[in-house]
Amino acid sequence: MALEAAGITDAEETAYRLLVTRDSASAQEVAEHSGLSQEDAAAALAALAAKAMASPSDGRPPRYRAHPPDVALLPQLKHRADALDLARSAATDLLESYRAAARRRDAGLLIEVITGAEALRQRLRQIQDRARDEMLWFCKAQYVAMPSGSNTAEFDALARGVRYRVLYERDFFDDEGAVGNIAAAVRKGELARAVPHLPLRLAVADRSVAIFPLVPGGPHGSPDEPSTALVRDSSLLDALIALFERYWEDAVPLHVTASGTVTGTSGVGPADPLSATDRRLLSLLVAGVADKAIATQMNLSRRTLQRRVHHMMELAGATTRTQLAWQAARRGWL
Repeated sequence: MALEAAGITDAEETAYRLLVTRDSASAQEVAEHSGLSQEDAAAALAALAAKAMASPSDGRPPRYRAHPPDVALLPQLKHRADALDLARSAATDLLESYRAAARRRDAGLLIEVITGAEALRQRLRQIQDRARDEMLWFCKAQYVAMPSGSNTAEFDALARGVRYRVLYERDFFDDEGAVGNIAAAVRKGELARAVPHLPLRLAVADRSVAIFPLVPGGPHGSPDEPSTALVRDSSLLDALIALFERYWEDAVPLHVTASGTVTGTSGVGPADPLSATDRRLLSLLVAGVADKAIATQMNLSRRTLQRRVHHMMELAGATTRTQLAWQAARRGWL
């Protein structure tokens, strides 16, 4: 029957269809006009009342009046749809758990070899379409399978709220149209940085799956069809993510000006980004001197001091003063 998806039995649907054509009806009348036994008709009407699809009168025997279908059925269908979505999500999680357990039992399932540019493009689109939280990318010059500007799946994922952190090597900006494509991506929300050189091409989705080449590709690599590896949860995946994070720390943020120019494409930050005043302030800050004492000693207002500290945190990519101190030590600012 048509209403089975709403949790309505055949007998209940038969009784309800009869009720909507009448002002009201008793169990005996439903039985007479539907082919149901009087006992089945009474049970069906009671079930419709319990599901808020019909109301009985106070008389004996009761007469039942149908509720409007939009009031009676749409909430039922929505509840069923919500339950189905929850079940689908649970099934997906169970499938991932099953696959993870299978990969632990069979190491051969951890790595999948992908051969050919078209197969690689399909997999890159697929992992982006499935991404929920974050994509990490190493973008080297001279594409192998996906030309600059052709990755429309990124814009779709950004619109869904997926965060993109992308590292470009310096030579990438020499590719035709690369700067304009990066500017468009940054405006859409991509977090982009540059470094002088990247060791390999890499894409990581939700820290659970990564794609990287097995042999160098591009004009200066192997002339054969590209062979890439798709690797899932493993120590190798952890190492690839750690490699990305290490390069990300030292990379130079890319910014897009109002005119569309991308700054920072050299991948090299200024040799000495701090002024003498900033260096002195930073040394006092790292020594644990309170802001008020620093401001007095350096003859700065509290607002100026905080503005300078915030500027140094931006340069270091730090979100806390503790991170600023650590980054300052790494970068030789002290």
